[in-house]
Order: sequence, then structure tokens, then C-alpha cells
Amino acid sequence: MKKIQRALFLLVVLAVTFANPLTAQESASRIVEDGGTGEYKAIMISEPSLATHTVFRPQDLSVFGKKNKLPVIAWGNGACANSPWEHINFLNEVASHGFLVIAIGPMPAEGEQGGGRSQSSQLSDAIDWAIAQNSDKNSPYYKKVDVENIAVSGMSCGGLQTLEIAPDARVTTLVVCNSGIFIDPISGFPGMPDLKKDDLIKLHTPTLYILGGESDIAYNNGMDDYKRINHVPVFVANLDVGHGGTYREPHGGEFAKVATAWYQWQMKDDQEASKMFVGDDCGLCNDDEWKYEFKNQ
Repeated sequence: MKKIQRALFLLVVLAVTFANPLTAQESASRIVEDGGTGEYKAIMISEPSLATHTVFRPQDLSVFGKKNKLPVIAWGNGACANSPWEHINFLNEVASHGFLVIAIGPMPAEGEQGGGRSQSSQLSDAIDWAIAQNSDKNSPYYKKVDVENIAVSGMSCGGLQTLEIAPDARVTTLVVCNSGIFIDPISGFPGMPDLKKDDLIKLHTPTLYILGGESDIAYNNGMDDYKRINHVPVFVANLDVGHGGTYREPHGGEFAKVATAWYQWQMKDDQEASKMFVGDDCGLCNDDEWKYEFKNQ
């Protein structure tokens, strides 16, 4: 009798799981730090319909809809890693300000590091998925995604992946972190996007470079990109922290503050956030810790 009761119990569990697909989804999620400092406490989640990526988004989606939608940020990781483990504090913080952040790679377990190699096309996969979710009546993101505001962003090799996907007409802004196209192409390593400086002419959106100062191994490449880009608005902000940035600091550190303000300005038309970048008294202009330039504005 006990065996029969156990079998019936397992059947009930399976029936409930398949009837409610969110059961499995909810078990594959985690609150990062305290959910972020933004207006919308965030969560890191593995979506069954995009298990190849990690999603960071506000915990409560009920507040989003026709008048308040989630702009999309597709993220590429450093070292072309197929895991966002190094950037979860940063990405979660950005999401807490009302963004749908989709990072390359499956959701890392607590304390997990590393991951295989990724491809630039996974950034396109993230965009495709977000747009499809917005149109899917069975999706929790149905009519909650701002498909008119899509950013591609990434760090180091992920920044090169960002620049490779940048020509996509659906992209409305770029954030390139600790990265830039190699002045000397042989400086790269196998698996990196094969980009040339001439590819910069393909950019068609406002672009922000966030670099780690002269000690950042990508500093010369990123600053050279900045000098060569003369056809779209381009901004470059340097903080002397080296190539590792501040991603793993609480709430993503200073890099998260600057990146979030950029996303708010470019994709939510937040004029208060724009004051970090423009105006005679702009925030970065008056911050002794940051070195800042912009042109074509």
C-alpha cells in the first residue's frame, strides 16, 4: 500500500509541475545581494525557453505594461565566457532600475566560476527571444517588453561581441566595457570576433565606452575606437581600476552607476540621468575619479 501511495504522490507532483511550468522556473532563480538598489527589486532567473542565457529582471512584473515597459539589454561576458558569473552584481543592479537584462550563458550556481566559450550570435538570440516573449500571450513578459529600445553591451571579449552585433538595425544603443577593436589584430586570441577598425563605420547608435584607465589592457584599443568614431554620438568614461572594472563590487560598483544612467537616458529618455553625461555641469565632468570625453553630441 505504501508503494502505491508513493507512486500516486509522484504522479501528482509530476502533474502539478507540467500543469504549472513556472514551478521548475522558480526553483532555478536566485536573489542577488539584496535585489539591487533600484525602484524594482531584481531577480536572476533561468528561463526554460532560453536556458542558454541568464535573465536579470524585476521580481514583480505586474507593474509593467503599456505605460511602463522593460527595455532590453543583451550582455556579452569577459573572455567570451559562456557564463555571466563575473558580472551578476552589476547586471542585477542594472535590472533593478527597470530593465530586462539577458546575459550570454546558463545561470551560474552559487559560487560557480568559469564556463565554456560563447559566440556573438548569442546576443542576437537574446534579442530574438525578448521580442518573441513580448508577443507570446502565454509569456509573463507579454506586452511588457520595450522592443523599440534595445541595447547590446559587453565586457572585454564581450565588448567585441557587442561591436560585432552593433550593425543590427534593432539595436538602439551600445555600451562597450573594458574593450575596443585591436589596433594590432594579432593581439587577440582564437575565438574572439575578427573585427577591423573599419568596422566602426557600421555603428549607427549612440555609444558609450567605459574603460578602466591606462592600466586597463583594453585602454589603448578603446580610446583609439573613440578617436575614430566620428559619425555617431560617442562617449568615453575612464575610472582607474584596471581591466577588471568594478562588476564584482557590491551592486556593481561605479561602473554600474554610470552604465545604468546611460541606459536610463538612452532607453527611457530620463533627463535626470542624462545629467551624468551632458551639460556644463555634468556628473562625470565634475567627478575627479573619472576622466571623461564625448563628441558628435
